[in-house]
Amino acid sequence: MKIPAPGRIVQGIHMRVEGRGSPVVVLEAGIAASSVSWSLVQSRIAEFTTVISYDRAGFGWSEATPTGPTALDAAHSLSCLLDASGQMGSFVLVGHSFGGLIARLFAQHYPNRTAGLVLLDPVVREEWREMSAAKERMLGRGVMLSRRGAWLARAGVVGFALKMLTGGSRRIPKMMAKLSAGKGSGVADRLVGEVRKMPKEHWPAIAQHWSQARSFAAMADNLENLPASVRQLDEAQTMGDLPVTILTAARPIPEHARDVALSTRGCQVILPRSGHWVQLDAPDAVVDAVRRMVELVRA
Repeated sequence: MKIPAPGRIVQGIHMRVEGRGSPVVVLEAGIAASSVSWSLVQSRIAEFTTVISYDRAGFGWSEATPTGPTALDAAHSLSCLLDASGQMGSFVLVGHSFGGLIARLFAQHYPNRTAGLVLLDPVVREEWREMSAAKERMLGRGVMLSRRGAWLARAGVVGFALKMLTGGSRRIPKMMAKLSAGKGSGVADRLVGEVRKMPKEHWPAIAQHWSQARSFAAMADNLENLPASVRQLDEAQTMGDLPVTILTAARPIPEHARDVALSTRGCQVILPRSGHWVQLDAPDAVVDAVRRMVELVRA
């Protein structure tokens, strides 16, 4: 049975709105993630303000629309989505990984619509701006595997493997991943590991999303344009007095420290026990950071 969208569809894009009050918090997912990735934090944020999660074009319950595949395109699309859905005022943007880059670009291009930023282990731009040969090979492999995934999804292979996985079987999905991805099967293993951190009731929805070729096609487009996306940010532009909080996973990252220094109200928090998916590994820290930001904006 097809799982219906928990939110509403606005111009082909799925968005889920919970809570009441302002400022409105907008959750921006990672490069190939959907609104489901916020399942551990959205309802908790809704206890003290309005919070929106959404699926970018091609992911989750959103249609594959002819929008551009760069982070700046995503920032412009978000502005249009907020307008179309009747959401007004300034927003607190919470961005994970690639979503952090989208949030930064939104703040640069729509400063009057940005009240604050909470960035969860945002993508390290310098790693992709001028790529090493190893990084170039890694990115190329990711694009290739995503294109292959789209083909396998059309053939029904991905849907079968995910159905077996969510049903409790590990052997068949792992075997199929190795056969289809070769050395890239480790990526599938890591993704499965992250999915298993989410509440089990969300697994069927994730399996439904990744059984569709458009999800893999969207991921390939985003990965392919990652170097162009990081170059879209004006690195010389400061953030003035915009409140900015960066939650860095595992260990200090110099670029994150430099980014918070661009704001007179910047703050960095190191989470030594968290992996890259901060909202899954440290949801309490995320909710607390968003709560502090909302209180700061209200004050």
